[in-house]
Amino acid sequence: MEIDPLPNGTGSTAATTTTETTVTATLPTATSNTTPSSKLSQLTESLKLEHQFLRVPFEHYKKTIRANHRTAEKEVSAVISSVADVADSNEISKDDAVLSLTSLVSRLQGLKRKLEEGSRTENLQVQNCRARLDHLESVDAENLSEWNNVRFKRILVDYMLRMSYYDTARKLAESSKIEELVDLEVFQEAKKVVDALKNQEVGPALAWCAENKSRLKKSKSKFEFQLRLQEFIELVRAENYMRAILYARRYLAPWGATHLKELQLVMTTLAFRSNTECTKYKVLFEPKQWDFLVDQFKQEFYKLHGMTLEPLLNIYLQAGLSALKTPCCFEDGCTKEDPLSQENFRKLAMPLPYSKQHHSKLVCYITKELMDTENPPQVLPNGYVYSTKLDPCFSENIKIDKIPVSKCQAGFFNHVLCCRLSKKWPRKTMVKLHVRGLVWSAIILTWLRPISHKTTPSTLQR
Repeated sequence: MEIDPLPNGTGSTAATTTTETTVTATLPTATSNTTPSSKLSQLTESLKLEHQFLRVPFEHYKKTIRANHRTAEKEVSAVISSVADVADSNEISKDDAVLSLTSLVSRLQGLKRKLEEGSRTENLQVQNCRARLDHLESVDAENLSEWNNVRFKRILVDYMLRMSYYDTARKLAESSKIEELVDLEVFQEAKKVVDALKNQEVGPALAWCAENKSRLKKSKSKFEFQLRLQEFIELVRAENYMRAILYARRYLAPWGATHLKELQLVMTTLAFRSNTECTKYKVLFEPKQWDFLVDQFKQEFYKLHGMTLEPLLNIYLQAGLSALKTPCCFEDGCTKEDPLSQENFRKLAMPLPYSKQHHSKLVCYITKELMDTENPPQVLPNGYVYSTKLDPCFSENIKIDKIPVSKCQAGFFNHVLCCRLSKKWPRKTMVKLHVRGLVWSAIILTWLRPISHKTTPSTLQR
């Protein structure tokens, strides 16, 4: 094929130049295309799970702005009102006016200090948001492994904070240098309320409800009502009945329109008292009610800050367990290598659906390799199935009459030893099973649950 000459050179020169240019221009493209598509898809899916990672600091930042705005608005309104009172007063002396204005100046100076402190807090939170955005932007297919390692540490810190292991979570964050990528300050706020509830004190929790009253009302939360009920129960427990009645009139009566049944149930404790044996009312005086309040506070706290209700560690584990969960995982014969053989994983996977398997797969019990047409399964007379590659010429897991491998390769063996029952069988009794759709169910049942010794290979399709 001829190449047309360019105006600034000969045809051969142009051809060489064009070829070199093409090669040079192609190299970056080839390099960029070497990234496996699986990594790119994995990267895309990873970023979809970072909703909480960005929303939590942003919600915390908005909360700080609202708090600073309320403080400034309150102080300025008070100062303006004081100035107006002084201006409207005709009988105030000059010294009193100077004293009043001096007090107002001191108040404004205090407001200035609060606003400066609030501004520094806002700047730190903005830097926190920026650090997290930069962290997400830094991920690519080349450093995906390192980025996933950091994310794993973030997930561990999140789990520790939710489980109230605050000191351990802080040490892990500091040692890994990921303080800006975790929510230590946010959970430190929750720690004060949780500790107070564990000490059977509702004061900090009620203050938190007052601080977030509008948002709790918008989400139709009844956490404050539960706190008021518990405080009423404590008054009844202390046999301070008159004070309990006054408390109910002031704090519980407004909730009667929306929570009448719960209110009636609690008010009945005035008649049954704390030493009642009636199960319906006895449970209201049990200490576990405080644990219920702790759990309910955590749920409300997570909602307000845009967090997932379940720890991220549980969510990631459940995502993996949902792909492994099958009915046989909950049977007594479940292999120990299956994560669902452990009780903790079983509890975590209990609400999950079973995995949907379009195509069954059979894995050799010993070699852990997939059995297919290239490595077909072989069944012994006792019903156990092994892969062809488990032949002693390829593996030392099966001993055949204690014959050396060199002789095995030469064909000097006539018996095989079942690895699980330690029983020897003539080699000619091993039957190779063909992988067919109708045979898979029989093979899987044979592999997972050994069939009766009366079953012969002839009962399976060959």
